[in-house]
Amino acid sequence: MNLQTSSKAAATALLAGLSLLLTGCFITPGKFTSELILTEEDRFSFTYEGEIFFLGLSGLAELGAAADEFVAEECYDEDTYVERECSATELSDQRAAWDANAGVRAAEAAQQAEQMSAIMGGIDPSDPEASAELARLLLRQEGWDRVEDKGDGVFDVSYSVSGELSHDFMFPIIEGFPAANPFVQIILRDGDVVRVNAPGFSAGNESNPMAAMMGGMGGMAGLSAMGQQGAGSGEMPNTPVIEGTFTIVTNGVIRANNTDEGGVPTARGDELVWSISPRTQAAPTALIDLSR
Repeated sequence: MNLQTSSKAAATALLAGLSLLLTGCFITPGKFTSELILTEEDRFSFTYEGEIFFLGLSGLAELGAAADEFVAEECYDEDTYVERECSATELSDQRAAWDANAGVRAAEAAQQAEQMSAIMGGIDPSDPEASAELARLLLRQEGWDRVEDKGDGVFDVSYSVSGELSHDFMFPIIEGFPAANPFVQIILRDGDVVRVNAPGFSAGNESNPMAAMMGGMGGMAGLSAMGQQGAGSGEMPNTPVIEGTFTIVTNGVIRANNTDEGGVPTARGDELVWSISPRTQAAPTALIDLSR
């Protein structure tokens, strides 16, 4: 794969990532520890400690913008179809066609910028203060005890909430943001039965395309300098890899779960433990009866 082809492959993946952002799939875990405690008194407590990655505030978004620069198409021999060097006339024609579409690309970029701001609660990702503004927004909400900006869209957070289990629950919920790609869901059923799903804690789950995309981006991190066709630095930005542990503790009856070991009795109650990594394909799930 030559430099030009490598740059195009990177640009294609970057634009695919930005399209996920614009559909609301733009938040993913990094390194984390999370625990959910469910008791038969219809009480719950949930904690999340670790990294959260926001695609729109990362260098990937900047690379996506940088990828919107002229890159010559390959030229081929008409008889053998073997790739060859483009002539000056061919390059000139390609450039002219590119320049002719400048207005269309500018309009599309403006529309995408407006959409990105809308799905981030009015925060403009291009604003140098965007990360600080997001941190302030989170800290205003109940449960967010610590929000530290680590740079490039990564935040180290401490979140904890507890209360009566009288309604469905989802994490994360951010004011002004769409309720998309949740890390954890608690869904109440009749008869004090609770379904717990954690689609955000799986790199291969269809409901979490963001994590799968991030895995693909990690595979491109070894690309050589992208030259003038790509980002100015020539390097893929660092992106967090999903890695952590999700634990459910309950004194209810575990009707179903997809852990390797099943419920393990402890002094606190039965524990279900999932170890999460980029190889995790099935999202953690459990069905628990709290009626006894």
